[in-house]
Amino acid sequence: MTPLQKIVPHLWFDKEAVEAATFYASSFPDSRLISATTLRDTPSGDCDVVSFELAGSAFQAIGAGPFFKPNPSISFTVYLPVPATIDTLWTRLSEGGQVLMPLESYPFAARYGWVQDRFGVSWQLTLSEHPADPPAIIPAFLFVGDNCGKAEEALHFYTSVFKASRIGQIHRYGPDQAPDREGTIVFADFVLEHQPFAMSDSAFPHEFSFNEAISFIVNCETQEEIDYYWERLSAVPEAEQCGWLKDRYGVSWQIVPTAMDAMMRTGSPEQIARLTQAFLPMTKFDLAALQSAFGNP
Repeated sequence: MTPLQKIVPHLWFDKEAVEAATFYASSFPDSRLISATTLRDTPSGDCDVVSFELAGSAFQAIGAGPFFKPNPSISFTVYLPVPATIDTLWTRLSEGGQVLMPLESYPFAARYGWVQDRFGVSWQLTLSEHPADPPAIIPAFLFVGDNCGKAEEALHFYTSVFKASRIGQIHRYGPDQAPDREGTIVFADFVLEHQPFAMSDSAFPHEFSFNEAISFIVNCETQEEIDYYWERLSAVPEAEQCGWLKDRYGVSWQIVPTAMDAMMRTGSPEQIARLTQAFLPMTKFDLAALQSAFGNP
């Protein structure tokens, strides 16, 4: 995993975390599994935690029970420079999945398709406008239901909270694009901590919304940094648990000390067990307490 990636997408599965991560790593170009750790005696029983890399982007997954299911409110746009690579990846992701938009030519892209794979994760495959560029994976937020019309507000909120951030292009709905309201966002791109993201509004009826199945880990070097993001992002007190929080739009974030990843990957079974029992009752993570619990082998 790229150590400098500040924000890492996190996927929640029932028991299929290792299976899903292995499938993705074998399907995407320039991808690999990094590590797999089993957490023992959690409220969900034994849980697999998997770190992997897809086309140079760090991901993490957990298999922690059938509590949350992914949906298209957060998808991943994959920009690929070669049509044949898109076709191959589309075939893999479509097997046992659901096509949301067929892979074909659209006014906004020479080749594009949107698919929900057999694990429930949604991918938007699109031909890159610059063939020399390497593959890129960009998380995309879809603001629907009560959130519809709030994409621009969220755009300014997130770029105010995260450092090294900027707003890119904003494309808006026109007067003849009902049910979407004129002026709301068709598409906007932005950068948080040097990482690209995208978002859109949609007023069409959708039977989904943001949930914990797709969250974002924010890697923090110090307790002060943990406190900073926790204070600014957390908006649902009852959702605060084990370093997790929900923001004002219902998006889930995990505010995690960077040291925890190293402890999980390199610790002995006894150290990982002590660390797990230390963090389970926490809401916001206490870095010093976690390091103390980890201790010596």
